[in-house]
Amino acid sequence: MDITKNASFTVDHRKFGEGLYISRIDGDVVTYDMRTRRPNAGDYMDNITMHTFEHMFSTYIRNSGLDVIYFGPMGCQTGFYLLVRNADNGKVLEEIKLACQKIIDHDGEVFGASEEECGNYKSLDLETAKIEAKRYLEVLNKDEITFKYF
Repeated sequence: MDITKNASFTVDHRKFGEGLYISRIDGDVVTYDMRTRRPNAGDYMDNITMHTFEHMFSTYIRNSGLDVIYFGPMGCQTGFYLLVRNADNGKVLEEIKLACQKIIDHDGEVFGASEEECGNYKSLDLETAKIEAKRYLEVLNKDEITFKYF
């Protein structure tokens, strides 16, 4: 059996850090690598942070006007994948920044924080999502985003 390696496994994770990258393009769908943590650096998101950020960010980004196909965490706990149809990189970057700011400014309950809405609704903490959003927004505002790994 001939197995093709996942495209994400062909990128040398020792050579890049936090940022926003284009992981792949499939027709009109762009997969963005929202790397909130440096790979293999020992600083990983815990489940509550990852889970809560996912609840908050996915709600805000899906209401942004972008044609979002999917948003979810990486198993390695260093970021998220965002898939957008007919993406304009500049618009996507601005909407990601805006969603992060909305998380930081959010005053209220975590979206989807009930037993009927979530399979692990007790594993949510808004403050951890706010810290992660602030951390990632600082990364995005620090340097010019080229969307390239190297």
